[in-house]
Amino acid sequence: MELQECISVVTGGASGLGEATVRNIVANGGKAAILDVSVENGTRLVEELGPNVFFVKTDVTDEKSVQNALNEVSATFGGVNSVINCAGIGNSEKTVSKGVAHDLESFSKVITINLIGTFNVIRLAAERMVENVPNENGERGVIINTASVAAFDGQMGQASYSASKGGIVGMTLPIARDLAAHGIRVVTIAPGLFQTPLYNTLPEKVIESLGKQVPFPSRLGIPSEYGHLVQSIIENPMINGETIRLDGAIRMAPR
Repeated sequence: MELQECISVVTGGASGLGEATVRNIVANGGKAAILDVSVENGTRLVEELGPNVFFVKTDVTDEKSVQNALNEVSATFGGVNSVINCAGIGNSEKTVSKGVAHDLESFSKVITINLIGTFNVIRLAAERMVENVPNENGERGVIINTASVAAFDGQMGQASYSASKGGIVGMTLPIARDLAAHGIRVVTIAPGLFQTPLYNTLPEKVIESLGKQVPFPSRLGIPSEYGHLVQSIIENPMINGETIRLDGAIRMAPR
């Protein structure tokens, strides 16, 4: 599938990796719908990027909210043939800290948004994609999810985050197998340390120190590099059922 043929839903598309993905899709002639909770950022991008992008305030964990967003995509662009799931949150809390157990509600929140939210969008979008007319490769759609190297190298305090991202990795192959008969591919990207809003409040020296942990290139990843990998996955029909690390060969230390 070429980017100019894409009608993409990008969750978390109003900032960070999702924003970079939206920008790349639109720059290459595709259309993108931003599903995000940030009205301010989503509106800003629509005003900047023009008629091939629009914004719908969406809670990825809520069925009606996602259905409404997909209805708007179909009404505006005529359907959907690609999904890039970037919506997610982080958390840092040890299993037991100062004699107190990890808060169960905070653990559940991370799992609900990162893992269940991702699956909610996948299942509802795939339901629509199966009705698409296949292209010359027999392809009806592409679904790209965002995990993290924390799925494999979770650090101290990352139990909920690592579990949520590990769940995304774990469901990638079975969902790809579920949807193979319909010509829908499913792939996951596991980014390492990237320049996202999460790091905006950190001092420059801390950011430099984090970058030096990456073997090569020894810096934080740039969101456009994530967007470039999304493009490569969309354009290469043989990439399916796999999780791809995008991390400069980093393996996270315990802390």
